Formats: sequence, C-alpha cells, structure tokens
Amino acid sequence: MGTTEFVYNKIYSSTKILPFKVNYRQDPRIEFKIRKKEKYKDIEKFMTKMRKIQEEAKVVLEKAQKEIKKYADRKRGEADKYKVKSLVILSTKDLKYLIVGRRTEKLIKRFIGPYKIKRIVLLNAVELKLLAIC
Repeated sequence: MGTTEFVYNKIYSSTKILPFKVNYRQDPRIEFKIRKKEKYKDIEKFMTKMRKIQEEAKVVLEKAQKEIKKYADRKRGEADKYKVKSLVILSTKDLKYLIVGRRTEKLIKRFIGPYKIKRIVLLNAVELKLLAIC
C-alpha cells in the first residue's frame, strides 16, 4: 500500500466502510508485522467476515445508487418521437458558420426553421431537408 492510497483512505458516507477494507479485506496497517502460521487457522472465519462486509457494502452502494438515480430522474422526461415530414425548428447554438462576419452572437436568432424531417437516423437524430445556400 502506497502512502497516497493510505492518505486518501477515508470512510465514505454511502458505504460507511473504508475503501481499503472493501478492496483488501483488512484494515490498513502502518507497521510491518511478520505473519505467523497460527493466523492461517482462522482463515474460514476471516473469509466469512470479509464476505459479510463486502455484501453489506454492496447493499449500501446499491441503495445509494437508487437514490442518486431517483434524484437525477426527477426532471427527466420522455424524448420526443419524431416522424418523417414533421416540421421542426433547428437550434443555432452549434451552427458557428452562421456567425462568420457578424460582430456578436447576441443578435443571431436562437432557432431557425421550420424544416421538414427527411429521415430518422436514430431515436433522437434526424436528417432535415434544408434549403440550398448558393
């Protein structure tokens, strides 16, 4: 274990367990001890204890993940379903070629159109029938 890993090893609010303990199945040690053969007698007990700790951490992390997802999904809604030949307006936010030769972006329209949908490429990606610029 490096010093950096030891320094950043703190108990997180979601798991209530040190990440080092979850990963290495033991508390971090500062001093070095020579292992004795007697320690291996209790290996089954140790493994059972570590499996229990990992299962508890897994349950707590799943609960935290569900809560975070619930919070993130509060303001999310269903995506619009596009159909061929429907009319849509196009955002000029990423159309920088329209800005060439202009002094400020403030005066440019935020949306242009309406344009007909030529074909649906993906769920939320469509090909529009644009006017030819000559």
